[in-house]
Amino acid sequence: MSEDSLLTDYDVESALSIAYVQAIAAQARYTCGEPPGPDRDSVDIQIAASGAMRPKLDLQLKASTCLKRHGDEFSYTLKLKNYNDLRIASQTPRLLVILDLPHEPAEWLNVSVDELIIRRAAYWKSLYGSPETSNRTSIMISIPTRNIFDVNALKNLMEHSRKGRIT
Repeated sequence: MSEDSLLTDYDVESALSIAYVQAIAAQARYTCGEPPGPDRDSVDIQIAASGAMRPKLDLQLKASTCLKRHGDEFSYTLKLKNYNDLRIASQTPRLLVILDLPHEPAEWLNVSVDELIIRRAAYWKSLYGSPETSNRTSIMISIPTRNIFDVNALKNLMEHSRKGRIT
């Protein structure tokens, strides 16, 4: 870290996860913004669409340099508070979105005159209806590798939100 840095690696990871989601939402032609008030309910960002029912999605954003891949899934350790907040019923569907970053911070973002690249992809998971757990502080969850958070996935998720639930 350089002498004049204000941000930690964690801060940069968080900022990149927000930038990733905002870019996907913009390309899908949806609005994207922070929910009102402090993050007490495991919602970092909200995406909204137009049309029938004016669907929305509430997202809890995470970034990780150590997602563990096991076949067709990643494993991730999530704080129990976030798990419980994301698994309960809510009017606006809630999703966990995790940005998978390379181990080396220098590889997270590259800029050239032709490209702006955030390395790797983000993955989404709905925890709605997940069982209660007796774990005290965290829980290991699995995320299908097919759940890439991209424009097509976001549009599909928004259609599910328009109809009521994402499972």
